[in-house]
Amino acid sequence: MIYILSIVLPIIIIGIEWKNINFSELIYLALSKTALLFNHTKLAKNFLVKLVEKYPQSYIGHKMLAEIYEKEGGMRKAIDEYVQVIDCNKQDYRAYYRISFLLNELGKKEEASQMLETLLHKKPEMLEATELLGDIYCEQERYKEAANIYNDAIKYNPASYELYYNMGIVYTMLNDFQNAKICYEKAAAINTLLYNSYYNLAQINFIYNDLEEAEKYYMKSLESEELEPEAYYQLAKIYVIRGDKENAIKFLNVAIEIDAHIYKKAEAEPLFIPIKPYIHFPNLEEVEPRKQTLTQKEKKAKKHLEETTKLVGKLSHNEQKIKKEKSKEIEQQRERED
Repeated sequence: MIYILSIVLPIIIIGIEWKNINFSELIYLALSKTALLFNHTKLAKNFLVKLVEKYPQSYIGHKMLAEIYEKEGGMRKAIDEYVQVIDCNKQDYRAYYRISFLLNELGKKEEASQMLETLLHKKPEMLEATELLGDIYCEQERYKEAANIYNDAIKYNPASYELYYNMGIVYTMLNDFQNAKICYEKAAAINTLLYNSYYNLAQINFIYNDLEEAEKYYMKSLESEELEPEAYYQLAKIYVIRGDKENAIKFLNVAIEIDAHIYKKAEAEPLFIPIKPYIHFPNLEEVEPRKQTLTQKEKKAKKHLEETTKLVGKLSHNEQKIKKEKSKEIEQQRERED
């Protein structure tokens, strides 16, 4: 066995060197991976630091080191290592994305967006890069630019419900409710559990005074624990408009029972004046605010739709008031003529 090994091992080493594989690098990498396997991160990091110091062009060494730094929260060190990764391999688009992600986490939005724009020029089908750049644009209220990159990405990811949903949010913020509606419908068709799409569709239909469609989508939103109280609240508004006081009272009280803070909003809503005596008063001091999982851009879109529905409601209320006043004037005029 000793004689065989003495012949075989040198042949293996010569073969590795002949294929331009650095045997010493392989040992360092093997030791690092073994250390990581047994959760000895510090030891693995030491092996990798020695490796990149000895072989600065070690692509895998820099990549493994960058990933360790990132997991540890050392974002700046991770960025430095990912830069080295790109120097070793210009085609590693994943490293470009990780640098952009970390720059964004560090608050360097402009640098992150510039790098993502360059990345998407080279790799337009990269969905993660599109979503991150879209988030940055939405945060900066650059909604038209966000719409453009989402539209470009759809060509490569036509079955992505995230893209359609994000496009719906962008068009909502641009007050292009018709296109927003189309996008939310496509997102909901791809992912039937995307309840935020249903709720936003309900709000848009409410704005267009299509109460039947709005009711249908609010009913679907009830399946979401987070959206349930808001959906009940909005359904109560629909029933008040229809003159169905019994269901309006029932649904509004259910909404308040689930989330007591809705009571304040109900008090300020003119539509609920006829049913105010029947609203249950909750003990607001003992109630904690409900936890929300919505992202910042989702909250903005939701708030924008709510404000728009209020505005439309006020306008229609004023129109009805004007109509009543006009009809009253006409009646008075007729009485004078008689």
